[in-house]
Amino acid sequence: MKKLLTLLFAAALTLSMSSFAFAQDAGSTSTDSSKMDKKEMKKDKKAAKKDKKAKKSDMKKDDMKKDDMSKPQ
Repeated sequence: MKKLLTLLFAAALTLSMSSFAFAQDAGSTSTDSSKMDKKEMKKDKKAAKKDKKAKKSDMKKDDMKKDDMSKPQ
């Protein structure tokens, strides 16, 4: 009986330790992180383009307002 309990305990300990090892190995794949990095870079580029367009349109609006103010009525 004591040998059976020792074997059962050793098996449970081995399985629990191996699950940690597999979980850590699966999370550290370089292909997943590089894909995520590329997606984030694309999002950043899109956001930068939107910001540039917004700034240009704001500058145009400001210029138009200045021109309207400088014209005598």
